[in-house]
Amino acid sequence: MKNITITVGDDLYRRVQAKAAGRGTSVSAVVREFLIRWAGEERDFDGLKRLQDETLQTIANFRARDRLSRDAIHRRAS
Repeated sequence: MKNITITVGDDLYRRVQAKAAGRGTSVSAVVREFLIRWAGEERDFDGLKRLQDETLQTIANFRARDRLSRDAIHRRAS
């Protein structure tokens, strides 16, 4: 495995670091994922897994018990 060094401005690094932390990952992992996608080496399974993880992060507050009942969905105004 190879290490690479890149130089970015302090402001950009802080923004990327904060966004990565908000997603529960690191700057290195974000750069690695970008390079994998950019190089086109992401296999179908890996792409689908990544898409699933990203989707699940956006619906973290969903609970099936919070859904409307069938009667409430079909209730019509009188």
